[in-house]
Amino acid sequence: MNERIKELAEQATEYNEQTLTGWLNPEKFAELIVQECVNREELLGAIARGWCSEKNQHKTMDSDLAVAIFDEVERQIKQQFGVDH
Repeated sequence: MNERIKELAEQATEYNEQTLTGWLNPEKFAELIVQECVNREELLGAIARGWCSEKNQHKTMDSDLAVAIFDEVERQIKQQFGVDH
């Protein structure tokens, strides 16, 4: 299992201190995974917005750059979670 997924699963695990048992909270686990994806998208979105405001007087982005940013978001999310396809 991917190391980051293990970390998120640990964060989403709830414990009963009296019985010393733990269980994965699936809702919390899903929220953590979604937040990881949002964080990647926000970072690359900030980069794109910075490029548009600094490099381009019309504040537009050409389609090649937009596709490259979306591809990078996809690549980073797949890498973060160990997804190959």
